[in-house]
Amino acid sequence: MKSISSQFDLFDDAPGYRQTPRATPRKRKSESPSTPPGWDDEEAAQRLEQGGRYRILRKLVPRPIIPRAESAFPNLAVLVDTETTGLNHAKDEIIEIGAVAFTYDDEGAVGDVVGIYSGLRQPSDPIPAEIIRLTGITDEMVAGLEIDVAALDALIEPADLVIAHNAAFDRPFCEKLSPTFASKAWACSVKEIPWADLGFEGNKLGYLVGQSGLFHEGHRATDDCNALLEVLARPAGEGGAPPFSQLLRSSERSRVRIYAENAAFDMKDHLKGRGYRWSDGSDGRPRAWWIEIDDELEEEELRYLRTEIYGWEDAEPLIQRLTAFDRYRT
Repeated sequence: MKSISSQFDLFDDAPGYRQTPRATPRKRKSESPSTPPGWDDEEAAQRLEQGGRYRILRKLVPRPIIPRAESAFPNLAVLVDTETTGLNHAKDEIIEIGAVAFTYDDEGAVGDVVGIYSGLRQPSDPIPAEIIRLTGITDEMVAGLEIDVAALDALIEPADLVIAHNAAFDRPFCEKLSPTFASKAWACSVKEIPWADLGFEGNKLGYLVGQSGLFHEGHRATDDCNALLEVLARPAGEGGAPPFSQLLRSSERSRVRIYAENAAFDMKDHLKGRGYRWSDGSDGRPRAWWIEIDDELEEEELRYLRTEIYGWEDAEPLIQRLTAFDRYRT
């Protein structure tokens, strides 16, 4: 998820967006002064794994940044993660935002990292103790700091797709920070990838990273973006396709949100059992049970409501048609 030194990002000496990478040191054999001469960490790890009694996690190493013009992949996506003072975007505030831009092709193959932004921000009120415990971000770390919105916008503006691991949480906070986010297509790597079908035991980022054979320093925005990118890019499931390819296909499909307005109270268990959720109207939605489905399932769902809930063939429930540009807004 979601320091002032090491926080800014894993590459920069100061906060902000940068496209030009540093020189990469020559690859050396994995030795350290504390290990015997000739020792190779990776070789040792592979030997342990071959016996079937051990599973080794590798430390996640962020991908190098290259200039956008040097990537052969035509499309651009940006992974975004926020750390906030609470869960309510209407009153809580962003205290950290991280973004990692990467290229991809039309088939969903992940290309290169071409930009990164990370920044801290001092909120109006002191950071709650629980947030400090979760994120490690303290009032001293954010004192006097502001997010460079212009630098962040420069990364977001050319993106074809913005991705968050729980976009329904991150999008409202991001749109409150900058209107540039409002005009973008969004995808959610929690809801739009069938992780269980790909052999994962959960959709929390820690589970996904661990089951991908990696570990990382979690609960900091840019670190989590780099971790999610590796999970999205690695082959998974029987077909061995990267999960990002499924996310891309999902983002291209339109969906419908159907509201069972004025449904009888005694129908609530039926609706809940079918996957409907309750909206109390406080977020601007109608006060009703609702469901979001692929558009090809619309007629089937309307038939269910007319026969099982309303008992009236001419009933016309409220329908909202959604694309990636509309989803995950409040």
